Amino acid sequence: MPQLYETMYILRPDAGEEAVGQAIEKYQTILKDNGAEILETQHRGKRRLAYEINRHREGVYIQMNYHGSGKEIAPLEKAMRLSDDVIRYLTVRQDAPKVEVVEEVEE
Repeated sequence: MPQLYETMYILRPDAGEEAVGQAIEKYQTILKDNGAEILETQHRGKRRLAYEINRHREGVYIQMNYHGSGKEIAPLEKAMRLSDDVIRYLTVRQDAPKVEVVEEVEE
C-alpha cells in the first residue's frame, strides 16, 4: 500500500526563476521515474532562514507531497545531496489521518 510522503527542500536564494523551475521539474521526474504519484508541488517562494546555511540567510522553499512505496526517496535525496542548488532537504512520511467513529447514545 502506498504511503504519503512530503519532501521540503530549500534552493539557493540566487537561483533564478528558470533554475527553480528546472529544479522542480528534475525532482518531480526522479519521483515519477521511480513510481511515485505526485499529489501537489508548492513553490513557497523566497523566505528568510532561521539560521545561516552555507553563508545564505534566505532560501527558496519548495514542498512536494506524493504517494509512493518509499524506494523513490533514496534516488531523490541522492540527487539533492549532489546538487549545488539545494542547501537543505527533509523527507517525512505522513500518517493517514485517523477517523474516529463516535456513536450517539440515546437516553
